[in-house]
Amino acid sequence: MHTVRLELPWDADEWRKHAREALCAGVVPEAISWAGEAQSGLFSGGPNPLTPVRTAPRVSREFLSLIEAVLCHRDPHRHGLLYRLLWRMAEGEGGLLERATDPDVHRARELEKSVRRDNHKMKAFVRFREVPGDTDAFVAWFEPQHYIVDRVAPFFARRFAGMRWAILTPYRSAWWDGTRLGLGAGANRDDAPTDDANEGLWRVYYANIFNPARLNPRMMRQEMAQKYWKHLPEAHLLPDLIRTAGPRVQAMAERMPQAPRRKIPAQPAQQPAADHQGMPGLKLAVGQCRRCPLWEPATQAVMGEGPDRARIMVVGEQPGDEEDLTGRPFVGPAGKLFNRVLDALGIDRETLYITNVVKHFNFQQRGKLRMHVNPLARHVNACRPWLKHELAIVRPDVVVCLGATAARAVLGTRFRLTDERGQWRTLSGGQRAFATVHPAAVLREPVATREALLRGFERDLALLNDIPS
Repeated sequence: MHTVRLELPWDADEWRKHAREALCAGVVPEAISWAGEAQSGLFSGGPNPLTPVRTAPRVSREFLSLIEAVLCHRDPHRHGLLYRLLWRMAEGEGGLLERATDPDVHRARELEKSVRRDNHKMKAFVRFREVPGDTDAFVAWFEPQHYIVDRVAPFFARRFAGMRWAILTPYRSAWWDGTRLGLGAGANRDDAPTDDANEGLWRVYYANIFNPARLNPRMMRQEMAQKYWKHLPEAHLLPDLIRTAGPRVQAMAERMPQAPRRKIPAQPAQQPAADHQGMPGLKLAVGQCRRCPLWEPATQAVMGEGPDRARIMVVGEQPGDEEDLTGRPFVGPAGKLFNRVLDALGIDRETLYITNVVKHFNFQQRGKLRMHVNPLARHVNACRPWLKHELAIVRPDVVVCLGATAARAVLGTRFRLTDERGQWRTLSGGQRAFATVHPAAVLREPVATREALLRGFERDLALLNDIPS
């Protein structure tokens, strides 16, 4: 019988080293004893010497991931289970992991699932408490079901990289000093603080977001097992919140109904700002625009951006999803492509005034996604006064229209982009103008023809380098 003594029974690298040596020496699963199966601490001594009789086989990434998870389980037979799977795959069962009904595979998947669930619980239920008398130092006590501290500690190092912390558990501890992650022996519950000043605020917050009308104690215990409650400051409120849920729901039902409040309060339509008000007055008026229904589902109006006296004004169609959320024009995928072309041509975006014909995002909700929808003529007509006032305030020498919507709004409804792109025109105000494709159209183009459309877009924008200073 070949005996393997493990120092860290959950360490995948250590297990793989011993498993590879045993496999290469031809040790069958029935002839190997994993000393880590019977104990949970440290093990002394080394394995019996082995003589290799074959080379180590290659294993899939899927199996390596399975090893890392299963070894963290507390099942005392997990080491032998994994070696049995490794042996069978080396003996010709290459697709073993695909057979979900195989007893060994089924058991390994059960252990893996249990470990992944424990990983989630640790991330969700660890509560840091400030160390008394030590600025910006925090300690948490947690009792994991499995050996997962080494596995989950890097998550906390990334998530709380800006503070010094330690997580103590009965078998293992992890700490972060701001630059380095450390792992060591376990600790006692008394080594961690029991409370801090911030927990009072947390309890007030939790009590106020608790919805008695959606109370489901069975589901609550399923998602937040009661064994974790003793470590959670908000859990101390649960008995009272559950007990008073019925009367609170009754009071909510008997309360006088109130009209729902809009995210953006309705206001009377504003007229375009006069020129003497300048850009600040225009931005205020655009932000309060109710000239068409697009303002209702949108997050905000997106005004132009750039110098008030820019020589070049770029006019697009309408804001996209990212523009609607940030309030800035051309910051989404189309804007990033536009920036790359400008950089390649040596044109500084900061010198341009960039805006859109339509100031609100027109979209269709599809699940969680907001899909772009072309603006209608009435949307363009409603926003046309804003664009005219931008032209009057900025007074550019050159106007660049991106896309057919912008081209028709600036150059007239008879303009045909496919026939007249890249051709100079003179506007009624004396500005020179030309139109090209919208960068979003380049991104939507099939791969086979996208490069040609992008080259044409670059050639059109290169006209800006020929403008006399």
